[in-house]
Amino acid sequence: MTTHPNAAGRRGSRWLTQVGWRHVVGVLAVAFSLFPILFVLSAALNPLGTLSSTQLLPTGASLENFGNLFARTEFGNWFLNSLLIAGGASFVSIFLSSLAAYAFSRMRFTGRRFGLLTLLLIQMFPQFLAIVAIFLIFTRVTDLWPSIGFNTPWGLLLLYMGGALGMNTWLMKGFFDTLPRELDESATMDGASHAQVFFRIMLPLVAPILAVTALLSFIGTINEFMIANVFLTDTGSKTLAVGMFGLVAGERNNNFGIFAAGTLLTAIPTVLVFQLLQRYIVSGLTAGAVKG
Repeated sequence: MTTHPNAAGRRGSRWLTQVGWRHVVGVLAVAFSLFPILFVLSAALNPLGTLSSTQLLPTGASLENFGNLFARTEFGNWFLNSLLIAGGASFVSIFLSSLAAYAFSRMRFTGRRFGLLTLLLIQMFPQFLAIVAIFLIFTRVTDLWPSIGFNTPWGLLLLYMGGALGMNTWLMKGFFDTLPRELDESATMDGASHAQVFFRIMLPLVAPILAVTALLSFIGTINEFMIANVFLTDTGSKTLAVGMFGLVAGERNNNFGIFAAGTLLTAIPTVLVFQLLQRYIVSGLTAGAVKG
């Protein structure tokens, strides 16, 4: 049995118009997203380590840029500072935001509506508008309590925690609102306190939003530059964003290989956090919560 050439041509044309174009778009999207990664990887492995000599496909391979990154800079300290500040600020802000969201969602008290609107209005103003006020406040704090002042991770950690509470509280409140109140009522009738209801019942059910807000907080904190650049001036106390910017602020061409090597290492914490929280992010909201 032979296939008519016109029939085969029509099937090929139909496949191209219905399915084939999607493959083309997908390939173009993948190529577009992989281009900067390949270029940074090529620059990190470039033996010359300069921007002008970097090509999309590396002409040579060497780990010299990674060695120079640790030998000529304080990258190790920047890395540890960023992990400490981003991890600590994310954990504490998520914990405090979940407490506030639970109170706003489940309890009725004087000033509840005003408090929610205040949190929402504060988020309308960019955080960098408060840099001058923050600088003046911490100038005084540094004189009185140097351990939480300028050039300390603890002071910057406190600053990041306060900045993330508003948006995280609103995100979590919406999640708490979707949980049936019968869970609270049944647990209360069994003698559970508010703390037991919150920690044993509510938190496991809102694990997806906790994972999402934790990931967003971690990424936003570890990549934050403007406030950290004002707050941290000593070389050893800088974060990754501030320290890496200093590598290309003056001699971009000569230090580009070292900068690219640091960029690849900087992406490791974010990828690990995403992989750790992935199963919570993709899981259902409260699937099976009220069954059984």
